[in-house]
Amino acid sequence: MASEQSTSRGGDPELGRFLRARRTQTSPAQVGLTVGSGLRRTPGLRREELATLAGISIDYYVRLERGKETRPSPSVLDALARAMHLDDDEHQHLRELAARAARYAPEPPPPPSRTVRPHLKLVLETMRPNPAYIISRSMDLLAWNPGGLALYAGLADWPATQRNLARYLFLHPTARTLFPDWDAQVRGCVARLRTQAGIDPDAPDLTSLVGELLLKSPDFAKLWERYDVIGRKRIQKTFHHPQVGILTLSAQSMHLDGTPGQRLGVYTAEPGTPDHDAMLLLDLTAPQPVSHPDAKAEQQQRTQP
Repeated sequence: MASEQSTSRGGDPELGRFLRARRTQTSPAQVGLTVGSGLRRTPGLRREELATLAGISIDYYVRLERGKETRPSPSVLDALARAMHLDDDEHQHLRELAARAARYAPEPPPPPSRTVRPHLKLVLETMRPNPAYIISRSMDLLAWNPGGLALYAGLADWPATQRNLARYLFLHPTARTLFPDWDAQVRGCVARLRTQAGIDPDAPDLTSLVGELLLKSPDFAKLWERYDVIGRKRIQKTFHHPQVGILTLSAQSMHLDGTPGQRLGVYTAEPGTPDHDAMLLLDLTAPQPVSHPDAKAEQQQRTQP
């Protein structure tokens, strides 16, 4: 039986929410259980079924799901992951939630800085014609080069403070036609937000965005309830762009040193391909930004003897 560590106190409920979401979306057939023909009132696995599969007591699992137990042992987490057939990303998220529950504090840490350092704005310019941008942990667009903004057709029509990639996907009328695989795009978007919000559930920037989308988008609300989580993987995206036509670009996202919570996103295409030509046209026809005074000053300072 998996080793149970019992430390009871009120704490972070996110671990229990994740366990409940994954349990109710795991069918008995998936884990090799045979059920009778009678009506099951519980979607997915019952609590007692999951506890038995994981080799822990039913009472202990119920306390975990209700947030009454906050320090499950690694063996319990591994047993639950095996029982529900969690993939590597879900298993890692379970560990991170348990670690957070163990050190839970009611006061959230301050949100990361939204200020983009001048030299990073210069980096964005040097990446042209590749569309590139810097986003916050809640997917706010903080800085961009011309193609980075123009790639998301219609996003420039919104005020700069409203430019958020999740908000764009769910609330901008152009998003559904821009992405031929819109359903897959929004599932990945919500899963990334769910992962971040699970680690920082009280963060004001995240709770504000999630609250807005829950209110305004039924599609978002349905996906949010599922509590899917995924890691970031190198992918390709196809855009049906109203200005430059169809283009398929390789996407890459990476953390930035010294700027917690900020990520650099960049799209590329092989030179000489129609996709690269469309990308170049997008960069040439996009509105050109006014030079950043702070970036220009930094550049001049670096070139002075």
